[in-house]
Amino acid sequence: MARINDHYLKLAAGYLFPEIGRRVARFQESHPQAKVIRLGIGDVVLPLPESIRAAMHRAIDELGREETFRGYGPEQGYDFLRKAIVEHEFEPRGVELSSDEIFVSDGSKCDSGNIQEIFDVHARIAVPDPVYPVYVDTNVMAGRTGPADSAGRYEGITYLPCTQSNGFKPSPPDESVDLVYLCSPNNPTGAVFSQAELTQWVAYARQHGSILLFDAAYVDYIQDDSLPHSIYEIEGARECAIEFRSFSKSAGFTGVRCGYIVIPKEVCGRNAAGEPVELHRLWARRHTTKFNGASYPVQVGAAAAFSDAGRAEVRERVVYYLENARIIREGLTEAGFNAFAGTNAPYIWLETPNGQKSWEFFDHLLENAHVVGTPGSGFGACGEGYFRLSAFGKRDRIEEAVERIRKL
Repeated sequence: MARINDHYLKLAAGYLFPEIGRRVARFQESHPQAKVIRLGIGDVVLPLPESIRAAMHRAIDELGREETFRGYGPEQGYDFLRKAIVEHEFEPRGVELSSDEIFVSDGSKCDSGNIQEIFDVHARIAVPDPVYPVYVDTNVMAGRTGPADSAGRYEGITYLPCTQSNGFKPSPPDESVDLVYLCSPNNPTGAVFSQAELTQWVAYARQHGSILLFDAAYVDYIQDDSLPHSIYEIEGARECAIEFRSFSKSAGFTGVRCGYIVIPKEVCGRNAAGEPVELHRLWARRHTTKFNGASYPVQVGAAAAFSDAGRAEVRERVVYYLENARIIREGLTEAGFNAFAGTNAPYIWLETPNGQKSWEFFDHLLENAHVVGTPGSGFGACGEGYFRLSAFGKRDRIEEAVERIRKL
């Protein structure tokens, strides 16, 4: 008999977003005439920039000619893309990286979920609450936790509350942990760490021998230049931090798939004997064993995002979504909601009215306004009583959704 991984049975009945999809499908079956506006899942709606499409077409044409055909590429990514990432994303912020510290992938969701594989099953983890569910679920699957309690919190995880009182940004815990997941701009709250706050986290990691797993998938939405765009802007972070980046929400690659993970050669874990081991070496082994590399046309398109035309087109899209966020935030505020974020992130984090539970408000919004959002409780216990709305939508639909919600 084939024995299953029992740890999967600890997981909630369904991943958050498929559950939203099921509820919406049921509603639409019983209300076929309803025009539902989806502001739940953070999927982009604007097409790929022209310069990126042109580059990808050229790459496809290369693969169609014998003299320029390419087969397997380097699993870590082509040098032209890795060098462009360092030159355009990190050097302008004063961050020194070598291109071989970049590992190109098919997206930061995969990287942030897979990184736990190179750490011991008994590693103690800490996660912000609320936060992106993948961080928690992948560690549950790996067997690092006990069962979940009635609030959905798993035994063995250190939860870092993100509340109005701390600006939805967690502080280091009193206890020592091995791995800390941080997300800035945060998904779902939209909060962004300051220089001083990240300095505090780096100091904690270096004191306790912890590794910071820093998700910067929404970095392009940070408009305040005084806010750090990379964990490596903090002195000492190269010794204790791994960073995740994505082309999805800036260049529109949600369906194309391309991201990367940064692992400096200084950052180390410990083996069973307590000896330091470079995490760069471990991830390189994992990456080359389990991943064949992002496709050549996709990497050419990603590199085109750093051209002058590409950067301008990407910027146009970011500005468009941030304007959507402003419309949502100001419209809801005028309607009497307590709405947060939406200035340095493409999400609005709002307090549910009249003490409603998150899923109650989800159903209320769907049934009465035909608008879909994301229940805050799906991101963690501290998300109960809150709700996330995404700015990834067409302008007319965003405006109509706000008007519908205002009428409630």
